[in-house]
Amino acid sequence: MSKKKSLSIVALGSVLMLTACGSGGTSGTGGASGKSASAGGKIVIKYWTANGGKIEEAKQNLVKKFNESQNRIEVQEANQGNYDDLHAKVQAAFAAGNAPAVFDLEIASTGIFSRSGMLTDLTPLVARDEAQLNIKDFNPGLMGNAYVDGKLYGIPFMRSTPIFYKNVTMLKEAGLDPAGPKNWTEFEQYSRVLKAKGKTPMTMAAGVWEYEALVAQSGGKVLSDDGKKALFNTPEGVAPVEFWKKMSDEGLIKFVVGKTAGADADKDWSNQISAFKIGSTAGVSASLEVAKGNNFEMATDFMPANKSYGVPTGGCHLAMTSKLSEQEKEATWEFIKFMTSKENTIYQHKYVGYLPNRLSALQSDELQNYYKEFPQYKVASDQLQYAVMRPNASAYPEVSKVMLDAMTKAILEKNVKPQDAMNEAAEKANKLLGK
Repeated sequence: MSKKKSLSIVALGSVLMLTACGSGGTSGTGGASGKSASAGGKIVIKYWTANGGKIEEAKQNLVKKFNESQNRIEVQEANQGNYDDLHAKVQAAFAAGNAPAVFDLEIASTGIFSRSGMLTDLTPLVARDEAQLNIKDFNPGLMGNAYVDGKLYGIPFMRSTPIFYKNVTMLKEAGLDPAGPKNWTEFEQYSRVLKAKGKTPMTMAAGVWEYEALVAQSGGKVLSDDGKKALFNTPEGVAPVEFWKKMSDEGLIKFVVGKTAGADADKDWSNQISAFKIGSTAGVSASLEVAKGNNFEMATDFMPANKSYGVPTGGCHLAMTSKLSEQEKEATWEFIKFMTSKENTIYQHKYVGYLPNRLSALQSDELQNYYKEFPQYKVASDQLQYAVMRPNASAYPEVSKVMLDAMTKAILEKNVKPQDAMNEAAEKANKLLGK
């Protein structure tokens, strides 16, 4: 999510960030000097990460593997919390002259970071090392947010989409076909049956990432293609809010709010209070463990369609900061190429659930055989055919906060009409986008 408040990334849209890539992490400072240094004959580079749990474990394992694979470069990895925390710390460190050499950049923040001069344009490096990197091997559905103004600023790393998680056991007990629901109408029908049997169909926190999916499914866009005008108050943008309000009013979706909303929603699903959840593909591995531990069968599916299927991508690129020496730049580039290789994208996909970013990884015998045993991992890749890129407008984090406030108000307050709430939000957003 891009950050702009007089070009300040501190005004991050945390709602967007937390939903767009999975779990929160443990905050850390990552040492005094974030910028690369030389120690013991090795080039030392700092790598700052976001998110915790299995996501962080996978990164730590890959960094260890890289450091042990050669003796010229030492990568020092440090977790900085969620994307909101990480991006603010990178901005502060850059201003102080000690930014990390490489960091996890949430994809919708590419615009503000690149346009404010904080990133290295990777286009020349990719062209030089095309035979080794093979940029065309990355899934085209994941490349949209990597480019800003025709230049490449990020290499897809741990990338995600929201997917639909289902408690198959609860559906079977309610007499429902676990192959569905496939669209909004069926979702409402399933929800009514579950409610009648005393179950909460779905618990969720209203989020901009999920909203972007429903707008795409309705045939609309959140912002104009040039990023200068809000379109979320069009009929296609209002339809998701109207649908969510109806489902909330009738007790078919339980909306939770506050800082722990995402965790609260996940807890309801884990404890079999609710049958469905919308979550990042980054949660597949952990969700399978929960299902096994709580003795229920879990399936994943495309998010239910409206006029069509549609889904935003999320997660992060690996981005290189600017103002590095040539030696530091080359060392950082070697690390980025290692982390995004076919072998390592297969590793992180199986360890966490993030998308296999490379087509060669997706088509490999290893993953095709893996999917026969665990089809839950394959859904996100299949859903990419309906993927849309996230807005790259520099003001989008601030705009997303305005959108979220309007949606939440419309959904939870009986007398607020979705169209009125989104119209008011669009007026505020257009002022931010016009700065």
